[in-house]
Amino acid sequence: MPHSVSLINTIAAGLGLALVFGFFAAKLRLPALVGYLLAGVIIGPFTPGFVADAEIAAQLAEIGVMLLMFGVGLHFSLDDLLAVRKIALPGALAQIAVATLLGGALALWWGWSWGEALVFGLALSVASTVVLLRALESLGILDSFTGRIAIGWLVVEDLAMVLVLVLMPPLASTLGGHGAQPGEVVAPLWQTLGLTLLQVGGFVALMLVVGRRVFPWILWQVTRTGSRELFTLCVVAAAVSIAFASAALFGVSFALGAFFAGMVMRESEFSHRAAQESLPLRDAFAVLFFVSVGMLFDPSVLIERPLQVLAVVGVIVLGKSIAACALVLVFRYPLGTALTVSASLAQIGEFSFILAGLGVSLGLLPVEGQSLVLAGALISIATNPLWFSLIAPMQKWLHAHSSFARGLESRDDPLAELPMTTEAKYLSRQVVLVGYGRVGRRIAAELEAHDIPYVVAEQNRELVEKLREAGIAAVWGDAADPAVLIQAHVARARVLVVATPDTMNVRQMIETARTLNPTIQTVIRSHNEQEAQLLMQESAVTVFLGEHELAQAMARDVVQRAVSMAMPASVA
Repeated sequence: MPHSVSLINTIAAGLGLALVFGFFAAKLRLPALVGYLLAGVIIGPFTPGFVADAEIAAQLAEIGVMLLMFGVGLHFSLDDLLAVRKIALPGALAQIAVATLLGGALALWWGWSWGEALVFGLALSVASTVVLLRALESLGILDSFTGRIAIGWLVVEDLAMVLVLVLMPPLASTLGGHGAQPGEVVAPLWQTLGLTLLQVGGFVALMLVVGRRVFPWILWQVTRTGSRELFTLCVVAAAVSIAFASAALFGVSFALGAFFAGMVMRESEFSHRAAQESLPLRDAFAVLFFVSVGMLFDPSVLIERPLQVLAVVGVIVLGKSIAACALVLVFRYPLGTALTVSASLAQIGEFSFILAGLGVSLGLLPVEGQSLVLAGALISIATNPLWFSLIAPMQKWLHAHSSFARGLESRDDPLAELPMTTEAKYLSRQVVLVGYGRVGRRIAAELEAHDIPYVVAEQNRELVEKLREAGIAAVWGDAADPAVLIQAHVARARVLVVATPDTMNVRQMIETARTLNPTIQTVIRSHNEQEAQLLMQESAVTVFLGEHELAQAMARDVVQRAVSMAMPASVA
């Protein structure tokens, strides 16, 4: 077969087998990505039969990472990123340190050198962005506060790994590796670090200052042509081109570049359409990402080093998760948030492969170390959906059997209850507003305009602090926890408004509110028509569906305009 068709071979074999094995995985009630990974193993170089081009598959997977991160950026504003900085920044750095220590200790126990242990530990410390996003999307919590914490955590990890990748070559000889090639000039460490920080800072500043004005303007100009093909092309070209340019000019990763590209493109009024237009491509290339991961895996490592593989998986799934869970709890967030973040990080992916490959080339990681990293990645990715499915049962079991877990939800916190000085108008006949995001703020503004008292229930601690400073009655916590609604005095409220996009626990909120206040009126926000119908049938609540309400508002406006224009003619 001519080399020129290796791209077609790879795409055809990868997508075709992914469809087949993904279908059978779904039939067996397993995550479809398990089938995608298995498809990659079958067409990889370590199994008999057809072998796809691993290099091309890796490049296609990189495009998938770009498009996926671009799509996330379209839904993730700078304010969202800053809102979680107090937990994402220290939490991610501390979790990287803990995971590196655990992985490094394991490597030292096997007799590896200090440099090899450090690189191995770092490779086990960073989670896969693609796996995380697919998991959050499948659960419907990508836009929730917990989802924003997990995404912000991953952004910090990506930035840290960019620095690690830049610093590894100049430090290789110090750590016991090959170091620079003969005749190659190596800059001082402080100069390399300073240049890297300047590059990353320059990229972020350029995207936020210039990009927020230029790229939305470009998208508007393309939209004015009326060509759907050009619009889709503009979106894809922006995602891929900006990601490539950011890596080539500023040294940041493709994923990080695409994420910031999406963030600045979000300033355009067509950001929602851009997200929809790029969705099919994102899904297709995300499948190729999992196929490419499977192609890297050598099944023989499971037979030759089973105990070592098990230990690596233990560090990734247990060590990282426990550390992340503990860190989130230390920052006084609910147990449910801690369990979700820990499940999000119970896997490794693309940056781990890059670190392991660079470590082998620099003599800082044995080849067997790279095989163990790949084995750990494959197993942790395949089992990651299982940990998400266990969050709710585990939380319920802990509440039932552990006084410590119950104490975490009810621990003394000044933000978890209204101050004693709260005015009486906020304690009776008020509106309880769950969520203070983009929708919640607009509802609150209307309530204030009509002098209707309300109490906000919000999971973001920093936001609750700001609301308290502004004189707004607010309590911190997950409204799915009855204690939060009790503190918001839902028992004497007139209306419960759930303005958060996270509708997983809405039924529990409604049940709590109705138990405490049988006459309370309930208004829910939803993005899913089927979910909206079920909520209206089961709970007898008022549900506002985004597309339905938009269509009704537009129809009313059109009718008013048509009637007003027809009136002079009828009078004449």
